Amino acid sequence: MSSTDVHNEAEDSGPSGYAAARLHLLTEGERSGPPRRAALSELTDDWLTGLFAAGAEGLRGVSLVAVGGYGRGELSPRSDLDLLLLHDGGDTKAVAALADRIWYPVWDLGLSLDHSVRTPAEARKTAGEDLKVQLGLLDARHLAGDLGLTAGLRTAILADWRNQAPKRLPELQELCVERAERQGELQYLLEPDLKEARGGLRDATALRAVAASWLADAPREGLDDARRRLLDVRDALHLTTGRATDRLSLQEQDQVAAELGLLDADTLLRQVYEAARVISYASDVTWREVGRVLRSRAVRPRLRAMLGGSKPVAERSPLAEGVVEQDGEVVLARAARPERDPVLPLRAAAAAAQAGLPLSLHAVRRLAAISRPLPTPWPAEAREQLVTLLGSGRPTIEVWEALEAEGLITRLLPDWERVRCRPQRNAVHIWTVDRHLIETAVRASEFTRRVHRPDLLLVAALLHDIGKGWPGDHSVAGEIIARDVAGRIGFDRDDVAVLATLVRHHLLLIDTATRRDLEDPATVRSVAEAVGSQGTLELLHALTEADALATGPAAWSSWRGSLVADLVKRVAAVLAGDVPDEPEAAAPTAEQERLAIEAVATGSPVLSLRAQTEPPAEDQPSGDPEPLGVELLIAVPDQPGVLPAVAGVLAMHRLTVRTAELRALDLPDGVEGSVLLLDWRVAAEYGSLPQAARLRADLVRALDGSLDIAGRLAERDAAYPRRRGVVAPPPRVTVAPAASRHATVIEVRAQDAPGLLHRIGRALEDAGVRVRSAHVSTLGANAVDAFYVTGAEGLPLQGEEAASMARKLEEALRA
Repeated sequence: MSSTDVHNEAEDSGPSGYAAARLHLLTEGERSGPPRRAALSELTDDWLTGLFAAGAEGLRGVSLVAVGGYGRGELSPRSDLDLLLLHDGGDTKAVAALADRIWYPVWDLGLSLDHSVRTPAEARKTAGEDLKVQLGLLDARHLAGDLGLTAGLRTAILADWRNQAPKRLPELQELCVERAERQGELQYLLEPDLKEARGGLRDATALRAVAASWLADAPREGLDDARRRLLDVRDALHLTTGRATDRLSLQEQDQVAAELGLLDADTLLRQVYEAARVISYASDVTWREVGRVLRSRAVRPRLRAMLGGSKPVAERSPLAEGVVEQDGEVVLARAARPERDPVLPLRAAAAAAQAGLPLSLHAVRRLAAISRPLPTPWPAEAREQLVTLLGSGRPTIEVWEALEAEGLITRLLPDWERVRCRPQRNAVHIWTVDRHLIETAVRASEFTRRVHRPDLLLVAALLHDIGKGWPGDHSVAGEIIARDVAGRIGFDRDDVAVLATLVRHHLLLIDTATRRDLEDPATVRSVAEAVGSQGTLELLHALTEADALATGPAAWSSWRGSLVADLVKRVAAVLAGDVPDEPEAAAPTAEQERLAIEAVATGSPVLSLRAQTEPPAEDQPSGDPEPLGVELLIAVPDQPGVLPAVAGVLAMHRLTVRTAELRALDLPDGVEGSVLLLDWRVAAEYGSLPQAARLRADLVRALDGSLDIAGRLAERDAAYPRRRGVVAPPPRVTVAPAASRHATVIEVRAQDAPGLLHRIGRALEDAGVRVRSAHVSTLGANAVDAFYVTGAEGLPLQGEEAASMARKLEEALRA
């Protein structure tokens, strides 16, 4: 069916014809994107014009006006129709009847309608009282009726908008800020709202309103394409879901990507992020210019009076060679010659970050257009300016984004292109890969006084995840890239080797501290061998903390920090030549010893629950300790099935295990027997914690077999319907090679869920292995656990035996 046939069908058949033509237009594969939106708007225009003509016969002084998104001709498949029936105040009954003749057919077709009936004076008054109404009227478009009436309203609304701009634009900016605080930043969200989030379609519309005020204009390059891309994604979202939604949910991203002909959901998200980044940067530049103009207008009359009517000259304060401050921005000096000074982009960026000022749009564009590329290797000044930029703290982010918006970052660091706007489908991470790298550098800048080589720390922070754009282990790929980048930047051979080691092993300390037995000398020796020197260990410690803090709130805590610090202390001792031959058991606390003796005496488990706290942080205003959760201490006479029994009882009582340690405890001289000590941190899923007596009673029953934990958990799961959500990747069980001389280390990574630790413990028991110690941690929605196991005779499992046991455990968890 041709475009002409579609319109003829709509005209010949009335509402049913419009519905058929609309359906055909939305389901045909020939048109998409702007052509389809334009065709849908034109088809709707023709239909509504016909409805108006049929109902307005003989009626004068009335017009039908499209406003908002429909006024812009941006109809998505499930968009609202925003309509204004404008009249001169004459025959109000006839106007009301005409409104019914138009609105009811729209409702009958199930289309969403935002409608109003007003005179021009009423429309102007409402716009003056309601900013959102005024914004919609800025896009008013005549559909039918009295053209002069519509044109008069458009002229008056635009004049009002420009006259009131000094008052209305700050209100509009405040609306944008409030919306961003509610919805977040589109360029980082895994389930973004394409319209409401910062950098979304509403911000693009706000930029159009600013331009209409004649007070300022947004940087236009790439802006229309970014807006078009978001509209295309919204169209595909409407078509695949059949709903009027702007939320790009995880479960719908693959379908939307397929509708747009994209490779996968990651490619879709990356395109969305790139578009949002363009709009966000344009918004930053535009609102900064609005503020500058408004401040200038407020000050200018007084200055002119003082200067006798002459035009004031803007002050320019030098910041660095070729770089000055003017009107609160960093600009290039008049004598600057970017074409002769290849270090100037980095020097200007470092000066801006150090001063806490934005780089002016004009300066960045001039640098991008005519600055020469840096030679390889970089001169020392360029390397120093990069380090200065990275070490400037929070202002680094805005300056880096300005450089990136004009392509200067990928020109300086070509490998950056692979991580730019790359999503991270991990609940722990709150940033894209590139923003995470900059956030890590910002965090690392707080630790530069802790290390002897702050330059290496900052550059390692920038590069530690650079391998995430490549296949395979990102740490291995990142090491190769880091060597190349560090050499091009101009570091010498020794420094290049240190940076490569830091990138290769940036997860080593946190992984080892939370998943390995630090009492085992093999654990500490393996870390010492990987790190190699005290200087590298010092840098790796700072990088580990900066990386975790930049990841998100679930990635770091004082508990994790204390574990890492303990590991670093042990590794430092090994590097200094103090190597213990055998593990030294940690001395039990008085409470642990008391519980152990009571467990031996009674032959049954004993436990205690208490709140865990830690001293307040240095920057915490209150002197109150910071709560860490509830510590659960359990002492149990050594016997099979302890781990699944305890984990199952906790799951039955809806207690979430945050961290867990299990180990055999040495008893005082004269006390016979063997006791397992479990030191766990738990939290109630909801409500209050159960009483210790109830936990102990159920634990006794679980250990003697009279409590069917698996059955109770299965009954509870069956009573609650499964919620629709993200499909988690399958669990993975691996054997850590050479991790310990005394046991085989089994690593389990899985989606955290009630009863998971119980299932793991039961599977290990079924496999006939003995758990010497367990190290359990939860990162967001992911459980990352390590179990030190031996055979029945107390020796580590042999290679194939260990691999077979890991496979069986993985199969049990997948079942």
